[in-house]
Amino acid sequence: MLEFNKVSIIIKKDNRPIIKDFTFVLHPKEKMAIIGEEGNGKSTLLKLVTDQKTVMEYATVTGQVNTKGLHIGYLEQSLQDKWKESSVIDYFLKNNPNEDVNFDNYNYLTDIYSLFAKFGLDDEMLEEDRKIKTLSGGEKVKIQIIKILCKKPDVLLLDEPTNDIDIETLEWLENFINNSDAAILYVSHDETLLENTATGTIHLESTKKKTDCRHTVSYEGYKDYIELRNRTLSHQEMVARKEQSDYNKQMAGFREVYQKVEYQQKNITRADPHGAALLKKKMKSLKSQEKRYEREKENFTEIPDVEEAITIKNAVTKEIPSGKMVLDISIPSLVQGEKELSRNVSLSIFGSKHVVIIGRNGAGKTTFLKKIYEDLKTREDIQVGYMSQNYDELLDLDKTPLELLTENDKSKDFQTQVRTYLGSLKFTKEEVLGKIENFSGGQRAKLLLIKLILDQSNVLILDEPTRNLSPLSNPVIRKLLKEFKGTIISVSHDRKYIDEVCNEIYELTPEGLIFRNEWNHW
Repeated sequence: MLEFNKVSIIIKKDNRPIIKDFTFVLHPKEKMAIIGEEGNGKSTLLKLVTDQKTVMEYATVTGQVNTKGLHIGYLEQSLQDKWKESSVIDYFLKNNPNEDVNFDNYNYLTDIYSLFAKFGLDDEMLEEDRKIKTLSGGEKVKIQIIKILCKKPDVLLLDEPTNDIDIETLEWLENFINNSDAAILYVSHDETLLENTATGTIHLESTKKKTDCRHTVSYEGYKDYIELRNRTLSHQEMVARKEQSDYNKQMAGFREVYQKVEYQQKNITRADPHGAALLKKKMKSLKSQEKRYEREKENFTEIPDVEEAITIKNAVTKEIPSGKMVLDISIPSLVQGEKELSRNVSLSIFGSKHVVIIGRNGAGKTTFLKKIYEDLKTREDIQVGYMSQNYDELLDLDKTPLELLTENDKSKDFQTQVRTYLGSLKFTKEEVLGKIENFSGGQRAKLLLIKLILDQSNVLILDEPTRNLSPLSNPVIRKLLKEFKGTIISVSHDRKYIDEVCNEIYELTPEGLIFRNEWNHW
């Protein structure tokens, strides 16, 4: 069993605690999901199990992690760049791309071929010197898992395994997690995956404006945990506020009586010793009652000390008339480099539609979306905003969020508006004035979304807009995009985003773009 015993982690650069006194045991065959906002320690907790030295470079760690006797497999967020020029077969036969083949790894060849068949991969890529860099996102995830499984792990650690994989592979991954004999501890932002696989939930929260932290371990499924949490917090807050309200009313009446007796004491004459004695006795009783009220207050229900949800509202965007043509594009041959991805790709959009393009990894969705952006960005009758998967293409990492968002309007009123938006997305004062280069992927995604809103774009071109956002932030962002009055043209594998935000669905295939009037999750 994987055991955490009173583990605490403090980030060195700002002395910020992200995990405090975390004690947990992962039992055989359990599937425990770790959730929380960006920067709350989810990936760090996984790394602590496999690479404590790396964690110690940027954090102070106390407590113990017990892995004695366990074979642990670790799936990182993405395949390391050092492998991209290597062949698929070398990936399996080498421990490091710069080293010679490790002949011990030949012992796993039978397992590798068997798992290729089981995972629906063509084993020809093992024979044809296929480069890692040519694989789709889904293929990269699968070969990483195969390499891990060859070592027959007792415990699997998966860090955002749904990044960059298509819906077909997502559903395959769900089946894999559910049917695996290994205990699995994983981080994911994909709510559908969490709902369909998690037997329990570990929730890491940052509280008190990111100066403190808390964690919750629940053995409920993800959906049940969220529903129970919301009900519990709502009830607790209601009880706390009622107790405080009743106390305030009670104290108002008490103060009135207290002040009246106090006034009477000051104004009673020496000729009335009996009355003075009665008032003294009454005042003593009132002071005793006051102490009792204070003792009762100490036992009041507290307003929940939890991480507050983000809030964000749309800027005023004029709805695009239903008859207005937003896009009319036709591409005889969609190519990437020398490879043809699809042919006869055409798409026409009128009015304020919310369009999503789906398709298998490597189908050319991102390439097509970039073509659309190039086609629309010079239009003067619409305001186009673009969000790519690579946030760094669109963000100046040397700037602060405030500098980035106010570069075209430095007025005091606009700066106040920007600060309000950043605050609603839980950016601290230090983060508002800090460099973007220090931000997580989720924080950069939120920053780009704010920029699109403040630019008052009425056409949004979004490539995987929810991919780095937490399961708790995602519903807010989905609601924001659902209520957006302009046009959205997007690529996404997020099934909840597709269900809740989009009203037209197209699948990109080698034969072109196919309209889907029904969404059946493949």
